[in-house]
Amino acid sequence: MGESRQKPALAYGTRKKRTLAHEIRETLVITLACALYAAAWTALILPYNIVSGGVAGLSNLVFYASGIPVAVTYAAVNAVLFVLALWLLGWKFLAKTIYATAALSLFLWVGQNLLTDPATGEIFRILGDEKFMSMMLGCMLSGLSVATLFSCSGSSGGTDIVAAIANKYFDVPIGTSLIVVDLFIIGSGLFLPDFGPILERVRFVAFGFCAMAVECMTISYALNVRRRSVQFMIFSRKYAEISLEISLATGHTMTLLDAHGWYSGDKMKVICVLARMNESAEIFRIIKSIDPDAFVSQSRVIGIWGEGFDRIKGVPSKKR
Repeated sequence: MGESRQKPALAYGTRKKRTLAHEIRETLVITLACALYAAAWTALILPYNIVSGGVAGLSNLVFYASGIPVAVTYAAVNAVLFVLALWLLGWKFLAKTIYATAALSLFLWVGQNLLTDPATGEIFRILGDEKFMSMMLGCMLSGLSVATLFSCSGSSGGTDIVAAIANKYFDVPIGTSLIVVDLFIIGSGLFLPDFGPILERVRFVAFGFCAMAVECMTISYALNVRRRSVQFMIFSRKYAEISLEISLATGHTMTLLDAHGWYSGDKMKVICVLARMNESAEIFRIIKSIDPDAFVSQSRVIGIWGEGFDRIKGVPSKKR
């Protein structure tokens, strides 16, 4: 029912060209996402001294607690995570992650230099003293950027790799994984006296939790929007024509159910097809063009797993 198939006329050379074009398009999207993340971070988050999670936040905490340079901790933790990414997620994910990390570092360096006043060394605040508004906008934009990287089978490195592993093997939402990791990292600031008096540390950590929540909710929402799916039940005597056109237009196959009308007693076929939400308009167009009098039921489904949709995740039971 949710099976996806390739059109018969699609030759190998065409598939290869489409694959290359797809990779080029994803690389461009990753580059733009990194640029957006760097702009949000340097213009809206960094100038207001908002605490962050991830490996960068962890490196800062280690420095305050032990004096170990931030660069040393950042490099060591990322090296371990890159090995895990190579082992559990494969070369493709690692290559895109390395590229995204390098591009992001470059954009952050450029953005910070452009917004820093050479005379005073202070970073220009675009929104003035509106710290909370700046945090909201900055975290929403950075969350959208991270979600875009994940949708292109990459990440910005750091704790994003941990979230990608948890999502692939245990089907834990990426936003949830990032929240759990960042809770420990940001919450550790309460126990570091170098951050100031206890009330100042509570305020500092509270702002960090707000930033973390906004960013993680944005990531979860942006990723789930792409996965919204629907189920169609189509009642029509022209079921063969409708099924063929839907299959050619969307690449999905469908199931034909035997039914009969209660009032008329006539036997008929019911088309059951699962599709993405963004394919709904095309399916309705096909139905209307073939049989304007068809009876159609559309309902939202929580998710679709199988060929042509999302892969079934989780670790198989050892007992089986």
